[in-house]
Amino acid sequence: MNETLHRRGFLKAAGLAAAGSLAVDLRGGARPPEGGGSPRPRLLSGCCAYSYGKYLKSGQMTMEDFILKAIDLEIDGVDITTYWLKSTEPAYLFSLRHLAFKHGIPFSGAAIGTDMCQSDATKRAAELEKIRKWVDATEILGASHLRVFGGEVPHGASDAQGIDWVVETMKPACDYAAQKGVVLGIESHGGITSKASNILEILRRVDSPYAGCNLDISNFLEDPYTQVEALIPYATHTHIRDAYGEPRQPLDLERMWQLFAKGGYQGFMSVEYEAEEDPATGVPKLVDKVKLLCRKYSSV
Repeated sequence: MNETLHRRGFLKAAGLAAAGSLAVDLRGGARPPEGGGSPRPRLLSGCCAYSYGKYLKSGQMTMEDFILKAIDLEIDGVDITTYWLKSTEPAYLFSLRHLAFKHGIPFSGAAIGTDMCQSDATKRAAELEKIRKWVDATEILGASHLRVFGGEVPHGASDAQGIDWVVETMKPACDYAAQKGVVLGIESHGGITSKASNILEILRRVDSPYAGCNLDISNFLEDPYTQVEALIPYATHTHIRDAYGEPRQPLDLERMWQLFAKGGYQGFMSVEYEAEEDPATGVPKLVDKVKLLCRKYSSV
């Protein structure tokens, strides 16, 4: 690892904590994923299959259609939300990989739903096996990133207990993923991951270069800019919407891109559309915003 970059990311997050914006002790633990290279931002446009969930669920669109949609959208990559895959059979997954390759469309990653915040050891073991299964599928697809969820804190349990359970599951999952060259990105997705401080503590304790944050900028109910900034050094993938909270409030995407550029983020800014407008027209509008901001703030 480039030690200068390591320390720079560490001091940035630690400085935020010291300033009182986040109560978390980063000493000796969480670190930005390895990779070295230039600190200049490389902000690449992308789109999640989830954005077209309405059509994928109804059968009006196939995963093959979604992959080819990237050509129309003129984006840099697609994120395969696995809910609508026909199977995990290698032949099928290889066919998707081949289709994407023929059209020059990289997979920015794959995404599954998990609940690692389980008080029952048997259920945690089942979640670990589920992740291992999808790590194998991600490897077959030729992707290097798999989104996972932390899950909801059970009634009566504390955040500290929830973090313990997630770490107990995610640490061996990352050990397995490392053998396949797949990074596990725990998403900021409510529940135990509703606060940046919890995510940072999980990553500190998992302590693996194959652990990171799938940073959904829209899922923090309070102070999203401060919480996103704290997690950018650990972001391995992003999900982009232009509103946050309940009720939904507008997100300043320009301000968000400035934070990612300042933090030297290198990766995909992947649209995950979920607004009321039909995806057929709503997705291209949000994608256009993302492409414009990537051109403005990226070094490439």
